Amino acid sequence: MRYPLLALLLASSLHAIDLTKAVIVSPESTAATVLAEELEHRSGLRLKVTTTRPAQGEVITLSIDPALPTDAYQITTTTNTLHIQGASPRALLYGVGHLLRHLHWGPHTLELPKNINITSAPKLPIRGHQLGYRNTNNTWDAWTVPQFETYIRELTLFGMNAVEGIPLFSEKPSPHAKLPAREMNRAITQICARYGLDYWIWAPVQFKPADTAKAAAYLDEITQIARDSATLSALFVPGGDPGDNPPETLLPFLAQMATRVRAVHPQAQIWLSLQGFNEAKANTVYAWLARETPPWFGGIVAGPSSPPVAETRRRIPAGMKIRLYPDVSHNVRSQFEVPDWDQTYALTLGREAINPRPVEYAARHRKTAALASGGITYSDGVHDDVNKIIWTALDWDPTRAPRDILIEYARLFINSRDAEEIADAILALENNWRGPLLANGAVEGTLRWWQSLATRHPELAKNWRWQMHHLRAVYDAYLRRRLLEDTQAEADANAALRRGDIIAARQALARPTQEAQLRPQILNLCDALWLSINLQSSVGKYQTRDAQRGAIRDFVDLPLNNRWWLEDEITKAEKLPAPARNARLMELANWESPGEGSFYDAIGNIAKMPHVERDIDEDEATPLFWWRNDGYSRERRSWLVTQWPHKMVYEGLDPEYEYTVRTTGYGQALLKINGKRVQPTKDGKQIGEFKEFPVPPSDLTNGRIVLTWDKAGDEAHLNWRNRSRLSEVWLLRGTLRQ
Repeated sequence: MRYPLLALLLASSLHAIDLTKAVIVSPESTAATVLAEELEHRSGLRLKVTTTRPAQGEVITLSIDPALPTDAYQITTTTNTLHIQGASPRALLYGVGHLLRHLHWGPHTLELPKNINITSAPKLPIRGHQLGYRNTNNTWDAWTVPQFETYIRELTLFGMNAVEGIPLFSEKPSPHAKLPAREMNRAITQICARYGLDYWIWAPVQFKPADTAKAAAYLDEITQIARDSATLSALFVPGGDPGDNPPETLLPFLAQMATRVRAVHPQAQIWLSLQGFNEAKANTVYAWLARETPPWFGGIVAGPSSPPVAETRRRIPAGMKIRLYPDVSHNVRSQFEVPDWDQTYALTLGREAINPRPVEYAARHRKTAALASGGITYSDGVHDDVNKIIWTALDWDPTRAPRDILIEYARLFINSRDAEEIADAILALENNWRGPLLANGAVEGTLRWWQSLATRHPELAKNWRWQMHHLRAVYDAYLRRRLLEDTQAEADANAALRRGDIIAARQALARPTQEAQLRPQILNLCDALWLSINLQSSVGKYQTRDAQRGAIRDFVDLPLNNRWWLEDEITKAEKLPAPARNARLMELANWESPGEGSFYDAIGNIAKMPHVERDIDEDEATPLFWWRNDGYSRERRSWLVTQWPHKMVYEGLDPEYEYTVRTTGYGQALLKINGKRVQPTKDGKQIGEFKEFPVPPSDLTNGRIVLTWDKAGDEAHLNWRNRSRLSEVWLLRGTLRQ
């Protein structure tokens, strides 16, 4: 009889160090305590910590070697000793993190490969995350001080060296807050001081500096926060979102802020972003930096709605630092929108759903990191936990593959034996979000993978990272199953309308879902995540700030078709005289099926825009998923996603027929056909109203037309919500030409 697993274990033990009986020898208490506690958490074994090396037995030594580069660590092994050296006490924590990320652990099991000899130093000096104790986020506002310490420690084990707090943001207090903001800020700075981490403050100026009363009160508040803070490295002042002060008044006020802060923390600096600045405002800042660089000015932060990083690098003085502020938290209406995202996800998951995007963020990092000194990510909860780890690991070593980082993530936080499989299952979640959901059968495979892992590892049921990703797998599959049902229900309703059978159409739209297996799992996992990590998945039940901030529990029953809009329009049609009623019902039924020789595209909906040709440039405008009525809009789904396409191409047209381009959207649509502007014969400007443009016969001679749009003029002064947009495009074949 063969015992392959036993043979594998025996073979592996010959090449591993058994640390179950090791003694930790260290004069540095913080790193030793962290190592002992983390090993106990994983194995149930509490290793002895001492400052004196025992005469025999396995030993883990921790020591400081100031000759190593900043934040660097070195790990080596001898016959019975594992040596971890760090350039500083903080660097020792990074060495401890490396050990834990490569350890094979389990109940009464602690094994590490033999013959280790590694020296590692970070590529970039700024590696941090914004952890704001405020009502806006969907997790941290409900945390206690021990929860913050645990999470800060875990991020440090991957190389984080900076935390950014938000004690100065004016908003309604969270109903979940365990401590006042000032007390929590003080506690977080104490944690950072204990671990040797830099502490930053996000400090928007949400008033006009010329308002002397508000300015004085703000400066007094900054002074008090500085005195409260056990450590303080920098203040980051966004130029906008919020703020929106012109640099002529903002820059002098920064100097006043610096004076107050540096009176308490002499080395603290002020950093500024150009968020929301137009070209003139940005030029004012660049000119100021060319004239003077005061010692309190740390550098420029490049974040959402900032000028391109390469442009900023070119315009600021050589040697001046740039800090990235990457948005790893949001899925839509954000700096880095999910590419090729199905509208079904956008309508149900919102901006801050559980969103592991390791491959995409690795690609984003490659494009910008070489121009900066590192980054502190924008985050509003733990739903983006994977993305934070990916960004930090790449700030340490930009050459790493995201899968390798995920393996360490899974080994450290979930399960060491099946770390590779769990890493691949997380990658599968990212692939769930690529392209049309109806056509992505791999979503079901991803679910089976996570369900299989759950069956094999019942001990993970209370692990919040496991719960999050398991929930995503279940939710994605649930949405696809319901989308299949709802798509068929709408098709059946349209068929009934073509027959004039309104009752049958209503019955088809109201057909109850047959998917009863996954919905209870979603609710249970949402509830479990509230208990384990205070993840707020519901406005009503868990009081998350608003529905788009991760309230996925609230949208589990949202119609995934045009049910609500059709029901409303049918009701309106029933009140019309018979001829008009019948015509309207046929228009509703054939909305997306305009007939032989005609075509329909829902612009921005990746599943319904076959004639859209996108520019290969990734930085082109992405679809804008609208969030109206707190996610419960009764409008057509096609009106809730808009985009200006690079171009639309139609081929195989019959030159003997007349054609008309019809569009819906809002505001202006400056259409060009084959490069020439055309004027509308119908020019509706409100949502749902039609514009119509006859196609000139001369453009049809070769059976091909290309549609493009000029940028709508005179809209720079408008809020983005009020600017022109495009929702739908039809090419309608008419009658034979005479």
